[in-house]
Amino acid sequence: MRHRKKFNHLGRKTAHRKAMLANMASSLILHKRISTTTAKAKALKMYVEPLITKSKNDTTHSRRVVFSYLKQKEAVTELFREVSPKITNRNGGYTRILKTGNRLGDNAEMCIVELVDFNETYTTEKKAEAKKSTRRRRGGKSAAKAEGTEAVEAKAEEAAEAKAEEANEAAEETDKKEE
Repeated sequence: MRHRKKFNHLGRKTAHRKAMLANMASSLILHKRISTTTAKAKALKMYVEPLITKSKNDTTHSRRVVFSYLKQKEAVTELFREVSPKITNRNGGYTRILKTGNRLGDNAEMCIVELVDFNETYTTEKKAEAKKSTRRRRGGKSAAKAEGTEAVEAKAEEAAEAKAEEANEAAEETDKKEE
């Protein structure tokens, strides 16, 4: 029975489970996003979030504690150099689990685990949209456009006047012939 057991054992012995979670946490820190099953993702979230909280305080002791969990020097330096400065003002919730459907082979529920502050689609600040130009006769760009359109309109008017004059001359000639 699993009465009062706090975490999911994931069908593994203790040493295997700890090694797997250490490897997954290192991969998450190095790559900022990994794909795994939902059960492993929830276990990973419980494993890695206290480590990220420890990385806010950059001391030798906190580095050694984090290294005892991760067991990879590159992951520890990445965590303290790049991840912790981005999460200093966040009070928890450093990871996000996005469900992606079921795996084809065994129908296991799959998901993507990512660090929240490193996803460009959610974290990029919305850039100020270019203001739409209003149709006015004065001002910067619209004035330049208006000058260009005035020249085109003037040519069109001249062409229309020339056609009108030709039509008047033709009408006068027909009147003279009739007389």
